[in-house]
Amino acid sequence: MPGEGVPLDPPGQLPVRPACTDTPSAQDGHMKIGYARCSTEKQDLTAQTDQLQALGVGVDRIYTDHGLTGTNRERPALKEAMSACRAGDEFVVTKLDRLARSLPDARDIVDELTGRSIKLNIGGSVHDPKDPISKLLLNVLSMVAEFESDLIRLRTIEGMKVAKAKGRLKGKQPKLTANQETHLMELYEAGEHTSAELAELFNVARSTIYRTIERSKKKKVA
Repeated sequence: MPGEGVPLDPPGQLPVRPACTDTPSAQDGHMKIGYARCSTEKQDLTAQTDQLQALGVGVDRIYTDHGLTGTNRERPALKEAMSACRAGDEFVVTKLDRLARSLPDARDIVDELTGRSIKLNIGGSVHDPKDPISKLLLNVLSMVAEFESDLIRLRTIEGMKVAKAKGRLKGKQPKLTANQETHLMELYEAGEHTSAELAELFNVARSTIYRTIERSKKKKVA
């Protein structure tokens, strides 16, 4: 999986099976590649993946990022999904805010897809960024997604201030203890376990495994 400096198996990707020509996602030789995302590890991706399948995306062509926000462009499954697309394919998301939460990121992603002749399908509506009206609509949707993200961030900050004032804010507890992180890195460096196996072993999401490995590597470099 092409994550930043983490040579592990593809995160968030469902088991890959050979594409069948009789599935909706493989008609006319072109594929529908689906992408789903949720911001926290407690959220469920089932609704998004079900909707993607209803839009004609094969279950083996759905890539998911769990516990990563739309403001973070460095999402392993997003990179994998975009790499899986070929000219003529459709990149499918249920809503634009699942793809990006800022106007610059949305534009960059759309520009990359357009440059590679890949169509963007948002909830069943296929957009052509070369068309002026479609381009305007994409910009409006991106601005709305960014505005919603800013509102959520503002409400979170205000909520933290209120909680702190009432003495209820204790800070986010780490998913793994220091000893667990050390043990995890020993297993990872031994190269005998995949990210999925490590996540199951430590009872955490794979995104936690990736972040732990990245932190450990940065500490070693420093």
